[in-house]
Amino acid sequence: MPDAESSLHEVRVAAVQAAPVSFDRSRTIDKLADLAADAARDGAKFVVFPEAFISAYPRGLDFGTVIGARAPEGREWYRLYAESSLSIPSPDFDRVCTVAAQNRIHLNVGVIERAGATLYCTTLLFGPDGAFLSKHRKLMPTGSERLVWGQGDGSTLSVTQTPFGKVGTVICWENYMPLLRAAMYAKGIEIYCAPTADGRETWLPTMRHIAQEGRVFVISANQFCRRRDYPASYPTAFGDEPDTVMATGGSCIIGPLGNVIVEPCRDREAIIAADLDLRELLRARYDFDVVGHYSRPDIFKLMVDERAQPGVSVLSDDAVGSHGDASEP
Repeated sequence: MPDAESSLHEVRVAAVQAAPVSFDRSRTIDKLADLAADAARDGAKFVVFPEAFISAYPRGLDFGTVIGARAPEGREWYRLYAESSLSIPSPDFDRVCTVAAQNRIHLNVGVIERAGATLYCTTLLFGPDGAFLSKHRKLMPTGSERLVWGQGDGSTLSVTQTPFGKVGTVICWENYMPLLRAAMYAKGIEIYCAPTADGRETWLPTMRHIAQEGRVFVISANQFCRRRDYPASYPTAFGDEPDTVMATGGSCIIGPLGNVIVEPCRDREAIIAADLDLRELLRARYDFDVVGHYSRPDIFKLMVDERAQPGVSVLSDDAVGSHGDASEP
């Protein structure tokens, strides 16, 4: 634990590598509360959970779809998935706020967010008083994720100021989108959260590259789960053997020069933690500031559209104001 004097420059962070109680939102939030409390007891002030922790990353499920056909059984699994997702606001959303408040932590958690009938892969950031600070919706679902998740827009490309620096989230393969990374760097991100479902060996070099490119601390959290963490009736391509590993983990913490602070953890549930020296951020940017002295704005430009893109925009007389309705000359 940092002492009182150094706490101005240090923060203890944790990445939770665990499985949700898949397709069971209420029990997953119970588990979230237990794991967050464990991390807080170890001194963590910022705790990051994996992508789609509430309440499932539907690994191996095809939702009854092939090109040109969708089976009734797949529609039923979509209904079950949607019913286990999280709406904002809702009583279960309030429960997640309470988890942050009870443990006095900043909490970043991946959820499947339900808005109307559409699901989004989203991360939510809460303050130590339980306040809802920001959210990010995954811009580009990957592969078969596109069957069940909608696309986010630029309005949730958020970076939030906290007492220990500017925090933002880029989800899974969004991290392979260089223009998205550039947009986050331009916002001054310092604590870069990368919740993911990618447990391959290639993930670590990606995280190290991003940390060194952005001169940021990277916290990556992935699930570790087995077949038994899903419903018994779950029709996964990975079979029905209860101990089959469905997600291998690989959570890690990286420093702003690409140095590995906590090596990837694999093949078990775990909470990994580290004390970050925030002064390393400026030390690292001495010779490379990707959106500052090492950029070439005379050559390269990036335009980012942060406007919300709703499917329906309503224009009404009420929007005209006190000068009369739109039909008047």
